[in-house]
Amino acid sequence: MLPDNATLFRNISSVLIFPIYFQGMFLQFAWGAGDAFWVTILKRLFLLLPTLALILGLWISIAALLTAIFRHDRRNFVMTLFITWWDLGRATVYFWGGIFRFLAFLGVALLGMLRILVQGIWSIFQNILFTPFRLLRAAGQTVVGSRVPWIAVFLTLFWCLIEAMIFAYVTTPLVIDTFSNITGEVLAVHVIRIPLFVFLFFIVLGSYAVLSTFVDAVKSKSLSSIAGIVVIEIVVILVEVLFLYREFVDSLVPWFAQYSANFDISMSGILAISVFVWFGIRSLSWFLFAEYGTPTIMRVIHGKGLQVAGAEATSGGQQVKPFDFTAEIMTSIKENTSWIQEKSEDLLAAFMLPPLQVIAGAINFLALLISGNHLFDLPFESIGDIQRSGDLLDELSQQRESLSETN
Repeated sequence: MLPDNATLFRNISSVLIFPIYFQGMFLQFAWGAGDAFWVTILKRLFLLLPTLALILGLWISIAALLTAIFRHDRRNFVMTLFITWWDLGRATVYFWGGIFRFLAFLGVALLGMLRILVQGIWSIFQNILFTPFRLLRAAGQTVVGSRVPWIAVFLTLFWCLIEAMIFAYVTTPLVIDTFSNITGEVLAVHVIRIPLFVFLFFIVLGSYAVLSTFVDAVKSKSLSSIAGIVVIEIVVILVEVLFLYREFVDSLVPWFAQYSANFDISMSGILAISVFVWFGIRSLSWFLFAEYGTPTIMRVIHGKGLQVAGAEATSGGQQVKPFDFTAEIMTSIKENTSWIQEKSEDLLAAFMLPPLQVIAGAINFLALLISGNHLFDLPFESIGDIQRSGDLLDELSQQRESLSETN
């Protein structure tokens, strides 16, 4: 009888501990220590966690079947055990599918972030590239659309610079000779030319200011003002003709003599030509741009602002912002914020849910052994299905209370 009892005991023991005969091989295969690198990575990723859950489920199932003998509702308990295995199988399939789902979400998220990055870089490059054109457009809109005569102002100042440069170049020898006679020293050209240029610039600009004041006096029909401005204008003409235009015309006499053998001109002729040149240049420049540019410059100098006739009317149309690329980038980022947040939540859920499915399936075996019920409802569809620890403890408390009331 002893050998028969020993054989029976050995057979029963083998049934009770049967997972021990193959769990080592399963774990060794799932770990993949002797395989190629990529094969090892794939085995550990896809097989290791389900294998551990399978082995744990087998051991818990053996213990649960042993305790089923002493349980009150054995039939429902065994059916719940089968459902637990079904949940573990579904969790394993969800785990494998969830890995591919996570990779798909990761690829979509990376492509989306790459798209946003490329669009941001392209927007920055595009705006930097077109910034000069934006500046020109903004300047053109301001100049063309404004009632303030900016073009006339620029042309007036530019013409004053041109006249000052020409007269500074022409009169530099005369000024050097004059200062040399006074001081007895020969001054360098660059020492004289720069201050002379600044001085002549204000002389020419002042000439236009006197002419503008004369025109205003004529428009106002104030005889006393007209008489005073006429005297001042005559003095201005004499000063400019004698010291500026005379030197300019005199410098052109050798050029005239080069093409005429009998060319001879007196001082009165030079002065007459100088007056004619002054009148022609002042007339052309005045009627072309100085008539509108000079009053604006005078208002700025006098501190009266840029309000001219009709200047209160602003230019219509949308104003161009030359440096608005930062605002465009921030607007694009704000528009993509909701997309980034949504994809981040989806990516987090796709990363967390697959392994938690298998872990929850394994924990359900332990909960079944202890309480006879499942702790988790599988499968998890979203992050919201994963309960917090406090909620789980409250649910267990309610289950214990309902169980005690039933007993």
